[in-house]
Amino acid sequence: MLCMLFALLPNCKEATAATPSVAECVVEATSKRFLHERNAECNLPMASTTKVLTAIVILDDCDITESVTVPKEAEGTEGSSVYLRAGDVYTVEELLYGLMLRSGNDCAVTLALHHSGSIEAFAQAMNRKAERLGAEHSRFVNPHGLPDKRHYTTAQDLALIAEYALQNETFREIVSCKFYEKRNWKNKNKMLWEYEGAIGVKTGFTLSAGRCLVTAAERNGMRLVCVVLDSPQMFERTAELLDCAFSAYELTQLCAKEAGCEGYSIEYSFSYPLTAEEKKQVEIKTELLSPVPDSEGEIAGQMKILLANHLLFSQNLYIMKK
Repeated sequence: MLCMLFALLPNCKEATAATPSVAECVVEATSKRFLHERNAECNLPMASTTKVLTAIVILDDCDITESVTVPKEAEGTEGSSVYLRAGDVYTVEELLYGLMLRSGNDCAVTLALHHSGSIEAFAQAMNRKAERLGAEHSRFVNPHGLPDKRHYTTAQDLALIAEYALQNETFREIVSCKFYEKRNWKNKNKMLWEYEGAIGVKTGFTLSAGRCLVTAAERNGMRLVCVVLDSPQMFERTAELLDCAFSAYELTQLCAKEAGCEGYSIEYSFSYPLTAEEKKQVEIKTELLSPVPDSEGEIAGQMKILLANHLLFSQNLYIMKK
């Protein structure tokens, strides 16, 4: 059992060098703890960061080696493009690189039609996926993020979508790729060059959405996902928020499956991002049954981990081998 706590970065309560975003958040991927939020539940357009969800729907449902013929509907799609031509043949994998590195709206349409046969049906698949991931305050009506009043998300929802997508190895390989030699496509996301530990994910811009950016970065065994929506200085603000989070928090192991707990075995290890002050407020409690069973593998009670009296995690304790 895991309880999410929300925080505001100790050193980033207000903007320092960079202008704050209209909405922004930072989440630690393992625990899904939100380390910083600003208007993170506000419904906003998100431009091409939409393509994070598009990509993971495709990766979850399609064979990336399959060949796809570009349909007429995709040729000349408005906005950013890799200039696909109707009748050209690409693999799903190639189209995903075009989608995520070059933000190809024509790739988005081609992939959506390949998956579902129509944009409307693909949007339904996107919404089903988002709902399953806990992104309950979002609505998607297209695979590319071109303006539509019915198409919106929240910084918090987009962070959850990105965190899920990053669990997919192929997705991580694509979004961390600086240059796709097969098609001579350079990644538009300059965070990959300019921010230490950056591993993706996606830029976005339209006049209505402003500048949007989803970034994942790893340092000292901790992976953070930062989302900024309508952010005038999206790269600078993202770097600022990530720097603050990496400085303030450390991913701390609070229990280890291999070590057990007070002579009992447990099923799961558990780590959580904590500030130096929070580490002093962690308490681990064990609650044993009465009487305690004596057979190997039986449940002996429960272990609970609390932070400032808030439950973070609980799991069963088991009788170990004698």
